[in-house]
Amino acid sequence: MRRAPTILHLDMDAFFAAAEQAAKPSLRGKPVVVGGIGPRGVVSTASYEARVFGIRSAMPTAQARRLCPNAAYLHPRFSVYRHVSDQVMALLHELSPLVEPLSLDEAFVDLEAGGIDAETSAVRAVGMRLRQDIRSVTGLTGSVGLAGAKMLAKIASEAAKPDGLVVIEPGTERELLGPMTVRTLPGVGPATAEALRRAGIHTIAETAEAGEAELVRLLGKSHGAGLYAMALGRDDRPVVAERDAKSVSVEDTFEVDLTDRTRVRAELVRLADRCVQRLRTAGRSGRTVIIKVRNYDFSTLTRSETLRGPTDDPGVVREAAARLLETVDTTGGVRLLGVGVSGLADFTQEDLFAQLATEREAAESAQAALAAQAARQEAERAGDPGEPEPQEERPRRWHPGLDVVHDEFGAGWVQGSGVGRVTVRFETPWSAPGRVRTFSVDDPALQAAEPLPLVGGAAGGAQSSEPAIRPKSLSRDEATESEAGEEISSR
Repeated sequence: MRRAPTILHLDMDAFFAAAEQAAKPSLRGKPVVVGGIGPRGVVSTASYEARVFGIRSAMPTAQARRLCPNAAYLHPRFSVYRHVSDQVMALLHELSPLVEPLSLDEAFVDLEAGGIDAETSAVRAVGMRLRQDIRSVTGLTGSVGLAGAKMLAKIASEAAKPDGLVVIEPGTERELLGPMTVRTLPGVGPATAEALRRAGIHTIAETAEAGEAELVRLLGKSHGAGLYAMALGRDDRPVVAERDAKSVSVEDTFEVDLTDRTRVRAELVRLADRCVQRLRTAGRSGRTVIIKVRNYDFSTLTRSETLRGPTDDPGVVREAAARLLETVDTTGGVRLLGVGVSGLADFTQEDLFAQLATEREAAESAQAALAAQAARQEAERAGDPGEPEPQEERPRRWHPGLDVVHDEFGAGWVQGSGVGRVTVRFETPWSAPGRVRTFSVDDPALQAAEPLPLVGGAAGGAQSSEPAIRPKSLSRDEATESEAGEEISSR
């Protein structure tokens, strides 16, 4: 526990939904839900306007639609979120070399390692400036917590939401934490909370009063001792700059259970390729291939195979995943599939598997070319030039929220699609709310497009000092408090 509030926790406000509101002027101030949009989808993020209706992260999308049918339900655009996250993390690295990202929208920063004055007024000024810089660069808002420990900084940022700053002065922790529910403490999930509830423990103060011995008896030595320390406000975990990933994986949940074994294999191959793409983007390789299969009855199993050396060869990962699938019975229907790679390394070892896969692919390509040439020659000898086999064109999928461009109307995004039609709203992040038009799903003038920057305009993409999303209206006292930073203490 530090004697000054030099650990900063940043949490972007309703990040995915806020980014979509910044990109789509017609959605600002309206309920927006980002996540899986199919019947089995799950909410990833809900805007504050949607949370008023009771919509929360991890809620089934079908339930969210019942609570707020008029919200905008959008498919995630992770390329946009990663780009904004990179901008935010760059601002954090300007403050200190010790930045510990927890996700795309959340991170700890050790201000002490950045040489920042430990005085409360100085660190508060840093937090205020950071919020201003984030708004200027991205058009979004973030909440900042400052404290002498990671746990407390995270609690402070939660109290600051949305778009605020809270400082917890060292020495005031126990009085502050006392009335809070035990679920506030890290590591206390539903099972731990229920075990404590049965013992008559509901608040953090009651957790501390129970004593370490009682908590160890209830929860085990490691968990009980750690929980007791946190209930007293003790948290000595350092900010760790490098959180090394232990694995890379991708998975998909299907709207309808897959019962066709050929389709299951095809989806597994597609997931293997996506997994390798992520692996290569991270500059890593791995030696253990893992598949995850969730059946129609929600039973979930995993299978793994360890290779002779680390690889980032897609052919090797595909073949290993296919071998693992052969050990799984999928006849009842598959609800979810996943492919992962663990045992990560920073290099690729050329092994026998990769060589065999490459040689086999080359041989298969050569055989296919020879067969095609022989067929053409046979057709020519018979006097029949033959007709090329028709290729079935996969229909384009117009997910709600997808960026598009039209030859006549310019840039826009998909509001919805169905019965052969797609509805598009034509607007940009820096325009007024745009008009809606409807097209055939196969209209050649309509194409998917790259996302536009959230801040700036078409003329050179210059950044604007105004946020793309304005924060909620505050009274004069609230506005002063938000700018100056709110301090939580026992005084």
